[in-house]
Amino acid sequence: MDITGIFAIFCLFGLPVLLIFGRPFFKQWVQLKEQQLEAESRLAAEKAAQYAASNRDLEARVRVLEQIVTDRGIETAAQIEALRAPRLTVGDRNS
Repeated sequence: MDITGIFAIFCLFGLPVLLIFGRPFFKQWVQLKEQQLEAESRLAAEKAAQYAASNRDLEARVRVLEQIVTDRGIETAAQIEALRAPRLTVGDRNS
């Protein structure tokens, strides 16, 4: 039997069997890939939302700093101190 005979037998019997029994595995593979893409898109959307929130916070801080830098009044030092986190002193711990 030559190569053309083997190829003809495969086309007559092997290819239909492969198409019949391979279809469920192909469907499962496609569903798995769809689930992976959905998970990746949800993760990307979450990261984008976090990035946007971070940008808004940074923009607000820059606006405050720009206002402080451009303000030439006496209130500059008070504004800088107001931005600092309150520090506990020894006397504050007892209350």
